[in-house]
Amino acid sequence: MPTNTPPTRIPISVHASDPILRAGVIGQLRPRPEVLLLTDSDSDVADVAIVTSDGVDEQTLGTLRRLRAHQRRIVLVAGHLDDAALVAAVEHGVAGVLRRPDATPDRLITAIRAAVAGHGSLPPDVLGRLLTHVGALQRDVLGPRGQVFVGLNPREVEVLRLAADGRTNDEIAEALYLAPRTIKGILHDVTSRYHLRNRAHAVAYALRNGLI
Repeated sequence: MPTNTPPTRIPISVHASDPILRAGVIGQLRPRPEVLLLTDSDSDVADVAIVTSDGVDEQTLGTLRRLRAHQRRIVLVAGHLDDAALVAAVEHGVAGVLRRPDATPDRLITAIRAAVAGHGSLPPDVLGRLLTHVGALQRDVLGPRGQVFVGLNPREVEVLRLAADGRTNDEIAEALYLAPRTIKGILHDVTSRYHLRNRAHAVAYALRNGLI
């Protein structure tokens, strides 16, 4: 006779410089059956870390760095997020962002689930601001240097695309009007930069990560 197995609860930890902020998040999540709130002594085994703060100051960034070093998925609940704070949070590995006034239990659970699944979650206007920053970085900084945000320049992308089509170095060189040794050098640079084993591994890595 089949039995109903209860769903696995997501172990989470809550971090804040202000004990009142921490208590507020804990109070929101404690009744929820989707998550398991860990004590401070058990926080190292959390799947998701919730960091709550008034803004993204140096103390908060220090907390983010420490959690990221332990490969934690991080959701940030902040009272104030200007553009610089947003970029700093993303650079420090934050997967989800919520404004504190919007951090209802349902939205917190949604952000936690997204983080566990490896997805990001941002308010629409925050996402728009972040995309604006990415576009400006590509246009004003990387583009003039022949680079792209994903870390591959246009020539590297084209070489990997042709390699993914099964072409040899000589065929790629002919298609791009380059010397075969140049193609070999480009593939060597890519495999070295991303610590990949060989040409096939480079193509697989680029495809898997959406680089080509």
